[in-house]
Amino acid sequence: MKAFFRFVVLALILIAVALISALTAMRVAIHGGEVNVPNLSKLIPAEAERISINSGLLTVVDGQFYSATIPEGHVVSQSPAAGTRVRRGYCIHLAESLGPQRTTIPDVVGQSSRAADLNLRERGLDVGTVAVAHLPNVPEDQVAAQSPPGNSTSAESPTISLLVGAEPEKPAYVMPNMVGRNVDDATALIDHVGLKVEVRTVPATPAPPASAVQLLGPFAPPPAPPTLPTTPTVSPAATSAPVPNLVVHQSPAPGQKITAETVIQLDVSR
Repeated sequence: MKAFFRFVVLALILIAVALISALTAMRVAIHGGEVNVPNLSKLIPAEAERISINSGLLTVVDGQFYSATIPEGHVVSQSPAAGTRVRRGYCIHLAESLGPQRTTIPDVVGQSSRAADLNLRERGLDVGTVAVAHLPNVPEDQVAAQSPPGNSTSAESPTISLLVGAEPEKPAYVMPNMVGRNVDDATALIDHVGLKVEVRTVPATPAPPASAVQLLGPFAPPPAPPTLPTTPTVSPAATSAPVPNLVVHQSPAPGQKITAETVIQLDVSR
């Protein structure tokens, strides 16, 4: 019995030793390939790259900033910061100093985007993000705002972001139901609003009466949409024979959004 007890205790000790060894091995495997990020501030990029390679790391210069304290051509910032623990082979992102700002940011508001681009590049500046938006009283492709603002002498970066006016939105309408209307009334209404229409003749078939839906523009395009004719349409339900010259099918369908470029197609009974 005592021998069996000693055997169990020995087995438990061996299992505990095995678990501790496994945990130690895992810790070494996980952290053995990690290094501390060196401090590369104020170094030239070539020297920063050499030090990083010796630590098993890579570098890339992907930014430029003005600095009154860091000489031009030296590292002004890095990411990750010095002392950060990273895996070997990690790439450190560096920003290079341009020295003190020597160029006043030109005011390009009111210029076209192309003119603004040329104006900025002539002064050694770059165009960054160009946002396009519909703005009141701002023509298409005209610069409405910039960042940093014009005449600034305390910019952090040589990259200038612009806000440019977008192409004016085109008038939009809601397609009414023309099915059951006389073709002359339907085409007159469409022509009056300034839209395009194509008429195709098909064999006469009964058609439901038209719906009194007007052409409406969510953007209130001038001129105002006309009121549909008050003349009652002829309903096929009132006669046993198919009625000619009635719209029996339309494209786009009623309720769809249409613009001035939309060609409305009407199938008319003969």
